[in-house]
Amino acid sequence: MVQLKGKDVIRIVVNTQKDLSRDKVIIRTSVVGIAANVFLAAFKAIIGLLAHSIAIVLDAVNNISDAGSSLITIIGTKLAGKQPDKKHPWGHGRIEYISAMLISVIILYAGITSLVESVKKIIKPDTPDYSAAALIIVASAVLVKILLGRYVKGVGQKVNSDSLVNSGTDAMMDSVISASTLVAAAVYLLFHIKLEAWLGAVISIFIIKSGIEMLRETISHLLGQRVGAETAAAVKKSIMEIPQVMGVYDLIFHDYGPDRLNCSAHIEVPDTLTVEEIDSIQRKAAMKLYQEQNIILTALSVYSVNTRDEEVRKLREEIYRLAMSVEYVIQVHGFYLHKDTDTVQFDVIVDFDASDRMAVYDKVLKLVKEHYPQYKFLCTLDTDFSVSE
Repeated sequence: MVQLKGKDVIRIVVNTQKDLSRDKVIIRTSVVGIAANVFLAAFKAIIGLLAHSIAIVLDAVNNISDAGSSLITIIGTKLAGKQPDKKHPWGHGRIEYISAMLISVIILYAGITSLVESVKKIIKPDTPDYSAAALIIVASAVLVKILLGRYVKGVGQKVNSDSLVNSGTDAMMDSVISASTLVAAAVYLLFHIKLEAWLGAVISIFIIKSGIEMLRETISHLLGQRVGAETAAAVKKSIMEIPQVMGVYDLIFHDYGPDRLNCSAHIEVPDTLTVEEIDSIQRKAAMKLYQEQNIILTALSVYSVNTRDEEVRKLREEIYRLAMSVEYVIQVHGFYLHKDTDTVQFDVIVDFDASDRMAVYDKVLKLVKEHYPQYKFLCTLDTDFSVSE
């Protein structure tokens, strides 16, 4: 999204140039990963077969799976970059999470397959035949994997790509696996102890563990996980900087893919504002959030605050104090007294740690009614969608 200024018009339009640049970086990095992994897989497969080393052969297979992961990243990035359409008005960005999930499944499958083969070799072992050339090439592969892993993961973190981060993390793990293969070779050459199959089993367990962790993370993204505390705090800070905004609450974030975060919120404003002034606040908030946080503000609702009566202000503070005295209440907001009907409205947020959130809500309502029986209360049980204050 970008602000375009002309002589008589200021308008906001979606800017896809940034997304296109990001996609090019991801695709270019993935191509580098494919080339490096195919090269390493070919050499490791030849060396592993000649040396009768199951660990080296499994390492070669893992390189092929890494190349496949990079290919999936490219396809996922291309599909995720498609423009919004009538059926998918928020775009296709979540496809990146699906591609990251597929990479996790591939890694998990490779680990399970490797574990099965390793167990077979433990039961019926082969005698390895290491050569100096084989060990030198494996050592070189360790260095290549370290450099490749750091490069891919670094780019992934820079452009916020889970697929690249997963691929980079996997490459770094591969370097440890290859290094452990060298250790097994050294043990065999010095002490004639066969550790190949056992090492292959250990390698497989690490691969499986990594695959499960990556799969859990990508599924969490697809389900809709809570945004980080820093993001929520930054959004509140940006909106609070707008004059006459007295509080920011009920932040709800919707993740439509990397760098495609949408947000809605409630704000407290004085009850003296006009519709024109409230509209101006909403437009300023939308502009600030996109320019400062790269977040699209989809809705901004309003809580009116009684500002013309000191007694009402004191009532508000006392009701907030009472509500906050109840265990598991983490926030109270949205207070307003309708004097014509003696009705008090406010929202209360109850911690998810409470075993019965409705019981906590009932306790708050009972407490304020006991202290102020002259009023009717409309209390809303709110949800802590972002970060508790």
